[in-house]
Parts: sequence; C-alpha cells; structure tokens
Amino acid sequence: MTKINGLLIIFLMFFAQEISFAQGQDTTATAKPATPTPTSGQVVDKIIAKVDNYIILESDLQKAFLEAQGQSQEGFPVPTRCEVFESLMINKLMMAKAEIDSVMVTDAEVIIQADQRFAMVMQQFGGDEGTLVEIYGKTGEQLKKEIEEALREQLTVQKMQGKITQGLAVSPAEVRKFFNSIQRDSLPFFSAEVTVGQIVKKPEVSREVKNDIVKQMLEFKRMIGTGESDFATLAKQYSQDPASAIQGGELGFFRRGELAPEYEATSLLLKPGEISDPVETTFGFHMIQLLERRGNTFNTRHILIRPQPSESDILKAENYLDSLRATILDKKLEFAKAAKEYSDDRNTSDNGGFFSDPGSGSNRLTLRTLEDPVLYFTLDSMKIGTITKPMRFEDEREGTKVRILYYKERFPAHRANLNDDYEKLKMATKRKKEEELLNSWFLIAKEDVFIDIDAAYDRCNVLQK
Repeated sequence: MTKINGLLIIFLMFFAQEISFAQGQDTTATAKPATPTPTSGQVVDKIIAKVDNYIILESDLQKAFLEAQGQSQEGFPVPTRCEVFESLMINKLMMAKAEIDSVMVTDAEVIIQADQRFAMVMQQFGGDEGTLVEIYGKTGEQLKKEIEEALREQLTVQKMQGKITQGLAVSPAEVRKFFNSIQRDSLPFFSAEVTVGQIVKKPEVSREVKNDIVKQMLEFKRMIGTGESDFATLAKQYSQDPASAIQGGELGFFRRGELAPEYEATSLLLKPGEISDPVETTFGFHMIQLLERRGNTFNTRHILIRPQPSESDILKAENYLDSLRATILDKKLEFAKAAKEYSDDRNTSDNGGFFSDPGSGSNRLTLRTLEDPVLYFTLDSMKIGTITKPMRFEDEREGTKVRILYYKERFPAHRANLNDDYEKLKMATKRKKEEELLNSWFLIAKEDVFIDIDAAYDRCNVLQK
C-alpha cells in the first residue's frame, strides 16, 4: 500500500487547513464543499475502482487531484495522483465497512448541513438558478442532491475514522521524536503570526425604531392571512437575511441549540404552517413560520429586519468603549476579563476577546487567517501592546458595531521549532499516528469487502503494504 505518510505531507495535511489528504478525509469536500469547482479539459468518464457497491470515477479522481494542486500550501509537496487515489479508495472502504458495521449517519444530519451549504451557494449566484445552470450546467435540485451525497460520505467517513482512532493521544516524548525525525532543512517555514483581541459593542437601538419594525411585521402577517401576499414573496422583497431571502425565507433543518434561543423557542411552539408574531434576537426582528418538524430537528422560514442604530446610538457605544479602554490602559481591568464580561461578540468573548485559529484553536494567527482586510491594515499601523480607540465596522449579519482592538503579540516568520510551535507539532504528530493506525486498519478491513481496481491504477499499489 502506497503510504501518504512522508513527514512533509503530514505537515501539508495539517497546516494547509482547507483540504486534507489524510486517510479517512473526504477529498471531494473542502472547507466549502458545496461550491462547484470548474475543471479544465474534458475527462472521458469511467469506473476506475469499486469497493463493494461504492465506485470511484475517473472524474472523481481528476477533480480531487486538481483540488490538491489548487489547495497546496507554498513550500509543501503536492500529493501525487496515486496518493489522492489511495485517499479516495480508503474513503470508499470506510463507507463499505460502515455499512457492514452499522455506522451510519441519519438523514437529518445530512439534510441540515446540505440545506445550509446549498443556501450559501445560491447566495453566490444571487438566488438566480438560471445563472447556475448557465455556468455549471446543473439545476438547483441537481446541485443539492450532489451536496447531500458528498456530505453523506464525508460525515460517514468522519464517524468511521473517529471510531477507529477513538482514544488516540500523543505524549510530549512522541512530539519530540516526530520533530527530531524531520531533517532540519526540510522543516516547514511558518509565516509571521499575531495575537489580537477585540471587545465589541453593539449600539442599542431606540425603542421607537423597534416599535416601527414590529408594526411593519404585523402588517406582513395580516397581508399573508388575507391572501394579499404570501410569505415567500415578502421574504424575498423585505428580509435582510440574504442567504434565506433568495429561498423565500427558508432556513432549512436545524437541531435544537443551533439557532438563537428566542428564535428556537418560538419556532417549537408553532404548529406546521403557523406564523409567529415578531420575535427579537441579537440579529434583529423575525417573523417565523414553522414548515416541518422531524424529531429534534425543525425547518422554518423567516423574514428578518434589523433595526438600524442612529448616529446618536453609535456615539453612545463609542463612548462606552472609550471609557472601558481607559480603564484597561490604567491597569484597573485586564483586557481578557473585560472582553469576557462586556464584549457583545459571542465568537471571541469566551476566549478573552482573542481571535483563534479554527483548525488548531490557537490564539496565534497568520495575517492571512484574519481574512478581514480592515483588520489586517489596522494591525499594520499598530504597535505591539497597544489598544485602538473605538472603531466602527460592519457585521455582515448584525449591521453596524463598534470595537476596540488589542495587539498583544507578534511572532516573526520562522522555521518550525518545539518552543514556538509545540501545539502545531502535537497535532501533526497525532495526525501521523492516526494515519499509521488507519493504514493498519485498511490492511485488515480490505479483506472484508470486494475490491476491483482498473488495471491503469495497479501501479499505485494501494492494496499492498
């Protein structure tokens, strides 16, 4: 069996983040698996491998290989075509073994995520299915089915991999051994990293503005009740949630605990087809219609209107943060404690206000990871240890907000080392152990299923040690 366990490839699998060719990961589902990826050239499709009832097409391999080339990180080798083929084979083997071992995902799990990702894709096309068909030759229904199929495989593979590697841990000695096994001139070079935090204040909108929104929504409800209009039409015209507005306000299925508490509580009190009175959450005011319930999941549609703060409301938020900033600078209150107690940003407040890497959970981020260009250029003009004055910014989901930024630390670009990069090395070591365990599992599991590989790919030796 061709190994995908070269040390540099292990680093690629972990540090590239967007896509992994570690065994058991679905190479057809990247960080944005719902977005179609156009490929160059025509592929004459045929089945190149079969594992029980699961097949791999030439086009599947071509797509995964092109994604490998596009997602590879500078300084790391790109997995070979055989390595990508091996990864796809192991995915199919896991699917076949999951069926044998009754390790399956529920329809609800698939539908919930597929609905969300489909909405994201359609948002990119402005909700215009005609554009989708013109560019990719697929209707919305065809695309959604493809997303569901890819997600079912991805989630099943993740469950199987979790079952196989359950309880796996690494010791400091193993991390050191892993690090010492890498030739010094082959160590990856990491870009400069920063640690930055924020305290966010959402301007409090006046009660008069909120009352006007409630009146508007009650009028929508009356219009639907009398047949003057329908929910989907009003959602497309008035809702300020663009991802769902293009779908007539439909959000798709969610589990309990995944939506705002007020939204969920109201939804679950409704009967299918029933429409709520206006409900306020941190995102604004919603008018909700329950479409369907399936066990602990539910599907709703809504019209969202966000109250817009006045200039006076924003100035109050700025003054509040300016006073808080002074308290921190006077050493009367630590930044992290202030963020936990006073920040309105739920994504960072529990972490002391600090941004964290979604992959490793580390507070050390590359400037590329920050994504927000305003944040990037603001840090570029700041000195380490300083806190900005209150700054206005636009939250995509909640409108105008105000924040102060704390530039705590900067780590210069460097070769990987144990002192600065222990947590990253620890996770890479764990990935390597997982891969070795999965290699062993593969050699045993392959005997339980029927496998047929096209002669053109015999050279990849995926069935051998």
